[in-house]
Amino acid sequence: MADRSILSLRGITKNYPGVQALNSINLELYRGEIHALVGENGAGKSTLIKIITGAVKTDEGEILIDNHSYTSYSPHDALFELGIAAIYQEFNLVSSLSVSDNIFLGKELKRGMFLDYSTMNNEAAELLAAMGFSINPKTPVNTLSVAEQQIVEIGKALSHDVKLLIMDEPTAPLTPKEVGRLFKLIENLKKQEVTIIYISHRLDEALSISDRITVLRDGELIKTMSTRETNRKELIGLMVGRNFDQEYQKRKNGQGDVILEVEDLSTESVTDINFVLHSGEILGIAGLVGSGRTEIARALIGMDTVKDGIIKVHGHPVEIHNPTAAKRLKIGLIPEDRKKQGILGKMSVKHNISFTIADEISRCTLINEKKEKQIVKEFIDRLNIKTPNQAQLVQHLSGGNQQKVVLSKWLASDCSILIFDEPTRGVDVGAKQEIYYIMDELAKSGKGIIMISSDLPELIRMADRILVMNSGKVQGSIDYKDANQDLILDMASRELKQEGKHER
Repeated sequence: MADRSILSLRGITKNYPGVQALNSINLELYRGEIHALVGENGAGKSTLIKIITGAVKTDEGEILIDNHSYTSYSPHDALFELGIAAIYQEFNLVSSLSVSDNIFLGKELKRGMFLDYSTMNNEAAELLAAMGFSINPKTPVNTLSVAEQQIVEIGKALSHDVKLLIMDEPTAPLTPKEVGRLFKLIENLKKQEVTIIYISHRLDEALSISDRITVLRDGELIKTMSTRETNRKELIGLMVGRNFDQEYQKRKNGQGDVILEVEDLSTESVTDINFVLHSGEILGIAGLVGSGRTEIARALIGMDTVKDGIIKVHGHPVEIHNPTAAKRLKIGLIPEDRKKQGILGKMSVKHNISFTIADEISRCTLINEKKEKQIVKEFIDRLNIKTPNQAQLVQHLSGGNQQKVVLSKWLASDCSILIFDEPTRGVDVGAKQEIYYIMDELAKSGKGIIMISSDLPELIRMADRILVMNSGKVQGSIDYKDANQDLILDMASRELKQEGKHER
């Protein structure tokens, strides 16, 4: 298949101080194939992609592109000369500029001394239409939905006559309907002989969209195989380096006393929200993007103002005007965006975990360092946080370990109500199973857990009940015995019921 090869990696090795990120990677990519790249966090996926895009120089080995050998090249050359583009989880768009400005950024069209906005707008509209999307090219990017911004990113890449497109966790922020549209676009690109490297922690997606799959583990290429010849169980086993006979299955928890009651709650974003949470229960919240899931969490921890309604904690009406008040009531939030809202990236693991209990481990403004280290060690051991030491900056940990640090700081506060917003987004399959286990153990110990997730199989597996949100209201409640994806999606997308707003 040499004639089909578009890019070959030969003996690619990369070392960082104390860490071998990649060890003699050999990989062939074919023209017009969808090639999934999977592996746990820290497996070497990001480093490999940075080398392919020219952002990182390899220590050893060579890259063959259309039979031309390279040891290094710049990101500019990768995009403008070699036709290699990457779309990352965090989009590389200038939010204040228009769609067409972003698509033509760095290669603007001019008429004389002035920018030719008319031609750029027309060509951007034609490019997006050819992709199957209708987005006004004059629209500022910061007014677009996440899915539309992703389409602009892809359009920007295709405007460079891209031959190899790398997509890093492309479906993480998308609804199931948007995922379907993205997959159709990927298939169309394949027909145009664009090669796709598809990186995802969602193995079912990787299996459904790819032609071949490569597994990385600890900087080593473990195996490349035809997608038709493998399955989820084998992939997980190759990723974690051991037999993975059965993924974690949650024990259905018994319900204890009611610890949280929400009655007719309304904010700027949600209306007439009613539900209860029991100790020992995992209450799931499902819904499409913009349905009001996260806004419920924000109201419960005082980030959004409650306009009407009552919140009761352990039977007593409370007012929660800010997160500090929520913390006093033993309510904690593990947020969706851990990098912006959950962790203090430039601070140590120790300081992140002890942050919420500083008052409890200090006297006269002086921290009891011995006590602090003991508590932090307890949570590092308890949650199996992989860090070289307590002084390690959190920003250098993997996504799964960052999530465990966020969880640790709330467990240290001994919260009785924990809200998990997209708890496993961007973490690998091994870390997911650990987080599921931790959540179930917390429920068994009597904590009440609210779990917000766009991963419906995850919700169905973990939740005792599932509330379905639609347009800022609770559309209905489903017991775990009756939960399935079709029912949840139907409730999340259909027209709202005129009656029966009180869902318990």
